[in-house]
Amino acid sequence: MPLLRFVKNARAGVKVPEVRMLMITAVLVLAAGSWFYHNIEGWSWIDSLYFCVITLTTIGYGDFTPQTDVGKIFTIVYVFMGLGLIVSLIEVLSAHPIKHSVNKTSPNSLD
Repeated sequence: MPLLRFVKNARAGVKVPEVRMLMITAVLVLAAGSWFYHNIEGWSWIDSLYFCVITLTTIGYGDFTPQTDVGKIFTIVYVFMGLGLIVSLIEVLSAHPIKHSVNKTSPNSLD
């Protein structure tokens, strides 16, 4: 189960300072985006968070779209800033067990 493995990797990643900081930053970016859309676009908190996650993971269903000019401009900046962060977090959490198993199976590695 990929989702279960992803959750296990997230729990293990909290112990690694760099991964923990990436996770905290991702939560802060999602919280900031949710706050913005809740206050500027007038969406509910869950709709605001949903839009942030759907947007930054590039799924983009299109069921929510910013209606104000400020919201549209914020979304452009938000995507450029947040996309790399979310992709990096997903990549790190997906690669964590691979790096761990490589280090276990390669006793002569330089790490």
